[in-house]
Amino acid sequence: MSTTSNPYRGFRFPAEIISQAVWLYHCFSLSLREVELILAARGIVVSYETIRAWSLRYGRTYANSLKRCRPKPGDKWFLDEVFVRIRGKLHYLWQAVDQHGNVLDVLVQSRRNTKAAKRFFRKRLKGLRYVPTVIVTDKLGSYGAAEREILPGVEHRQSRYLNNRCEVSHQPTRRRERHMRRFKSARQAQQFLATHTPIHNHFQLRRHRLSASEYRVARNRAFSSWRDATGTALVG
Repeated sequence: MSTTSNPYRGFRFPAEIISQAVWLYHCFSLSLREVELILAARGIVVSYETIRAWSLRYGRTYANSLKRCRPKPGDKWFLDEVFVRIRGKLHYLWQAVDQHGNVLDVLVQSRRNTKAAKRFFRKRLKGLRYVPTVIVTDKLGSYGAAEREILPGVEHRQSRYLNNRCEVSHQPTRRRERHMRRFKSARQAQQFLATHTPIHNHFQLRRHRLSASEYRVARNRAFSSWRDATGTALVG
């Protein structure tokens, strides 16, 4: 009889505590030391370096599982790029958001030219079985050149004011950037955001658009999806 390997085998702490620590770190604007303090208040003595190791080892797996079980994203994409300064060098965070405000993809690059735009488009389209009907960007010329080659026939709207949805979606990243006292490298930024964005996005239920009963249903669904993705339930 074949059995699946236990990904938590060999760890001193049970899977529930590991998933709880990763959830706290990525769902809220908390530092590793603050997560350590929260766990200590519950009688769980673990160092912040261990929490960092848990996040690196399991965070991406959790994020990928959440992405696989989420419903099909919207077909209207808002694309934008903002600068991030890493060790004194300017980089650009490219981000795609659908019409519902869900962050679809992020990519950290050192350029904002046509080659960088094409790379972002290809990354976003990799593995997808559909293409958007509309993409909305600012007036950066690189978007138009990339869209004509990679997404011909897709309606492309370029306006400074139509793209506010994507520009606002950068705020959680900015908060984490300040909390972490800036990213240490482009690789670290990409690695962190590829994990942080799906987990944070999964639990942002837009309470202001839901009634109390709808919010409770959505919240329970989010917790259920987390349990399916991690194999553990969040503890109170």
